[in-house]
Amino acid sequence: MSFDNNPRSGCKDIWNAFMAEGARFGPHDIPFCPTTAQAIPARQVTWEEARRLHKHHISRKECDYHENAFVNWYIDDYKFDGVKGIWHTSDFTLRVLRHFAGAITPDFSTYQDFPEPLKLYATYRMRLYGYWLVRQGLPVINNVRWGTSETFSYCFEGIPINSIVSIGTVGGGPRKLIDRDRFEAGFIQMVSVLHPHTIIVYGSAKGSCFDWATEQGVHVVAYPSRTATVFERRRIHE
Repeated sequence: MSFDNNPRSGCKDIWNAFMAEGARFGPHDIPFCPTTAQAIPARQVTWEEARRLHKHHISRKECDYHENAFVNWYIDDYKFDGVKGIWHTSDFTLRVLRHFAGAITPDFSTYQDFPEPLKLYATYRMRLYGYWLVRQGLPVINNVRWGTSETFSYCFEGIPINSIVSIGTVGGGPRKLIDRDRFEAGFIQMVSVLHPHTIIVYGSAKGSCFDWATEQGVHVVAYPSRTATVFERRRIHE
């Protein structure tokens, strides 16, 4: 795949082709996104939290602030995608992210009931956005998102072998019995294909598949979600 960097006069780049400059592509035209983080994050915050922190600091004229946290997108898609989402406001997104320690690549959804082209496009955007953030000099860790078994042919494409990868379990995954078999099948496939040395998990990392990964020598690190942290604080103060 290649992109024309000199479009016809008057054309607008609604596909963010500028992000793909110099990219390498796989069999399904998924861009390759290097892992550039040198260490696991000290903590994680969602994009929603990052925006609030940014607004807070800027309102106090703290323009050079730094938060020692990686930003993730393990939140509902409508909170970061759409007309005013990160795909169409990449300049603003980058301005915010530069104040943080790094970023997990976006978690565009690949729901089971989505048409296959949408799942493929979501995977494409995850990798392309991450590749572009790497080019901007940010430490980046690849988010891995799979659907049902038909996505296995492309959902791991564009991610380095034997690197750190990230997954989110806050919206379902192993916590919900109805979704557990699908999650565990994809998790095992991810480990078998990518051979990650470290898996960071936003949310719960309890379950047989995580125990299995640890037995395979994979380092699993869990980060409590914001919701879990809030509930824990309430429990302590009761």
